[in-house]
Amino acid sequence: MRMYLLALNPTDSVTEGFLPAAARLGLDITVLTDQPEAHRRNSPGTEVVECDVHDFRAVISRIATHHPAAAVFTNSDHLQTQAALAAEYFGLPGKDWRAALRAKNKAEMRRHLAAAGVDTVRSAELAAGEDPATLTAAGLPYPCVIKPREGVASEDVVLAGGPDELVALAKEIQARRPQAALVAEEFLAGELYTLETLGDGRVRHVLGGFHTTVSAPPAFIEERLDFVTAHPEPVMAQVLAQLDALGVGFGACHTEFVVHEGRARLIEVNYRVIGDQCDLMLARVLDIPLFEHILRTHLGEPLPADLGARRDGAGRVEYACADRAGTLTAAPAAADRTVDGVRLTYRPLREVGTEHPHYRTNRDYLGVLRATGTDRSAVDRVSDAFFAAERWEISS
Repeated sequence: MRMYLLALNPTDSVTEGFLPAAARLGLDITVLTDQPEAHRRNSPGTEVVECDVHDFRAVISRIATHHPAAAVFTNSDHLQTQAALAAEYFGLPGKDWRAALRAKNKAEMRRHLAAAGVDTVRSAELAAGEDPATLTAAGLPYPCVIKPREGVASEDVVLAGGPDELVALAKEIQARRPQAALVAEEFLAGELYTLETLGDGRVRHVLGGFHTTVSAPPAFIEERLDFVTAHPEPVMAQVLAQLDALGVGFGACHTEFVVHEGRARLIEVNYRVIGDQCDLMLARVLDIPLFEHILRTHLGEPLPADLGARRDGAGRVEYACADRAGTLTAAPAAADRTVDGVRLTYRPLREVGTEHPHYRTNRDYLGVLRATGTDRSAVDRVSDAFFAAERWEISS
């Protein structure tokens, strides 16, 4: 059976998660991508075909003129709608393209949730090239958040304290992203969490979630994520109701939300498995073949009623972040070790000797530590000791 995997740049989720899982399932994989050389370097044994994966028509044409497809899949935020449309065209299992579009388009997500009577967040949309001054007439409360309508990874997500600052920030983002539409919306107070789900259109499993620590405003950089086995039932019910309203329920989904005084409100819905190596940690802490389960749903196979996930696991993912621009002159090497029953995996994300600006986004990550065990206090103690012992040095 052949599965077409739509991808942009190679990610850990693809190279360490989905491609090995596909091999274990005996699938023939064809990667469709607009960055073929990068994928050939990272996965030399995998068939890679160049394609304008942003255009669903090009995707359909490539598949139709290649080998017959048993499944079309992507783990990219940017390609969910295209993959869903291609799967529907060929009569294959997949996500509802409308739900994929609602999840990706943050303005449409807000409109749809409000129309469904589930939640209303005051927001305003700014088309590409439109004068940001029009945002000041939208009646937004301050502070508010300005961000790309289809953005990811905290890129250009900024807190604005007043109308003048909102206009100035919008102009800065437009200068960097002239083709991007923007969304300004009220700042939602509360603790930030995630909910990780996996469904086959018939049954939906809640895998758990994370408590997310973010940087101080005005940026919103995810610095640390602590695994949460189960959220309080009233909170989980509110989040699932909002996902139901959006039509989300097939395959993996990573949902970010805040909780304030018992009320759960969505920040964004990423209709794919959580990234930045949290998915690798999630598979380990639950002790399930997570990536195989996700691929099986796209082959039309029903999920088991019980995934057999462990419920006694503790996990933490934490990032070493650059705090300024410059050249990385010292950093720890990749490491795998077990300390006091805690399994540690550290992976560098930036090579020593490379120079970078200060992005104030997830692109400032220098390395990532994954820690798993069964004792929360031990996981925290060992993780803290790792960061206390290691050094990341940046020279101007």
